[in-house]
Amino acid sequence: MSKSKFENIAFISTSKPEAKQALSKLVNKYGNCDAAHADVIVPLGGDGFMLDTLRKHISLLRRGLPVFGMNQGTVGFLMNHFSTEGLRERLAKSQAAKIRPLRMKAQTPGGEVGALAINEISLLRQTSQAAHIHISIDGEERMKRLIADGILIATPAGSTAYNLSAHGPAIPLGSNVLALTPISAFRPRRWRGALLKNTAKVKFEILDPGKRPVSAVADSTEFRNVSTVEVEQADDIEFTLLFDKGHELDEKILREQFAT
Repeated sequence: MSKSKFENIAFISTSKPEAKQALSKLVNKYGNCDAAHADVIVPLGGDGFMLDTLRKHISLLRRGLPVFGMNQGTVGFLMNHFSTEGLRERLAKSQAAKIRPLRMKAQTPGGEVGALAINEISLLRQTSQAAHIHISIDGEERMKRLIADGILIATPAGSTAYNLSAHGPAIPLGSNVLALTPISAFRPRRWRGALLKNTAKVKFEILDPGKRPVSAVADSTEFRNVSTVEVEQADDIEFTLLFDKGHELDEKILREQFAT
């Protein structure tokens, strides 16, 4: 596909009135195409809607179909600014960011479940009782017992989301690392997490899950009462996000590291 064309655009939006109005303006100006026959998907919403779009169209995106989001939500870290003018010119000049999601497998009382996460996978206590979690990486025990509200593992693209609010590091794209960040750790009290190679296979075992139940959340997909959770990068899946020149995802991540 020639990057200079982008003739066929698939517009989709959230159900918010402002997003629907933006959708109508864009469709009137550029037309609309089914995603299966599009050169690019343009979601209109916030970061949550972008993540939903990536999951919904994963079979198309795995074949290289790019996504150029425009912000009609709250944060819009994964989105570009909204404008109806010069869209094809913006697309032709856009910069691509390649991101890989995390793949999670978890054991629940009903059996094994799985999900993908573009931002992060979080383990969270379900009750007032702190979670007790055993951590091993590549088959080797790294922490016998973490006592905390939970723990998360974040991709570079998701490192400025929940991970950053939990005092984890913002990670540049292309650094080939993942952030392992505790959430309100009680013991070890001064542990601030770790940076892992993106080839790492991480296993969490919930200690005393009957008394201290834990949920596993892949972005917004939640599984309750998990007993073990295994996480690794999904090397067979790659998403292409497009950003306006000067507002690339790696530039946004860099700016977050110097935010005051």
